[in-house]
Amino acid sequence: MTEATARLRALTIGLHPQAMDYSRFPDLDEAQLTARVDVTNAALQNTEFDVMPCMVRASPEEAETEIRTLLADQQFDLVMVGGAVRAFPEHTLLFERIVNVIVDAAPGIRFCFNTSPETSLDALRRAAASV
Repeated sequence: MTEATARLRALTIGLHPQAMDYSRFPDLDEAQLTARVDVTNAALQNTEFDVMPCMVRASPEEAETEIRTLLADQQFDLVMVGGAVRAFPEHTLLFERIVNVIVDAAPGIRFCFNTSPETSLDALRRAAASV
């Protein structure tokens, strides 16, 4: 992609650090996760992507409303849904709701998935390769 070429627009959706259950992660707390997410979001601003972060609460209804509102006003080429949304059984309904609202509101968008905040850029690059 050249400098004259428009950057792909990417929406990154993650579980807000305040919504995490840290009991399963004895070596991780909210402050540490927030710092990791902040570092990743800052680093993503200096890439080939135009990135919009969206941190959702665990409520499927609230997440759907927030994402639907965001997608009504903006268009994205890619969407990355974070591991905390996808990986835990208690968030299955949240993940399902997020995927369905995106499919409904942004037909044709490419999905990608990370395994941690630090793998977000790799996930976006994989998805961009197939655009």
